[in-house]
Amino acid sequence: MPQDAAGGLSSFFSSYGFIIIMIVAIIVMFVMSSRSQKKRQKQYQSMLDGIKPGSRIRTIGGIYGTVTSVKDDVVIVSVGPDKVRLVFTKQAIASIEDAPVEATIDGDIRESSK
Repeated sequence: MPQDAAGGLSSFFSSYGFIIIMIVAIIVMFVMSSRSQKKRQKQYQSMLDGIKPGSRIRTIGGIYGTVTSVKDDVVIVSVGPDKVRLVFTKQAIASIEDAPVEATIDGDIRESSK
């Protein structure tokens, strides 16, 4: 009787072993991807929470500017040498920039005095 059970188990794994391994691998990849996505989302949210007046930012549209005001979900950004004020939602902010650069009206890029 034990040989029949062993033979049946061996037959089962020879038939379905590859499929079981593939399903387990897909589940593991999904879990790892989900954890990575949650970690990135937390980092992005903490970056958004850290936005304050004076922060140099880059929007998802590629606009660089300086935050002048933050109120709830709305951020007012000063852009360019004329300090044009633009209004964005926090989700439109792609990153907080470290390099204090600013474009002049002629299109040249220079270091801004901060």
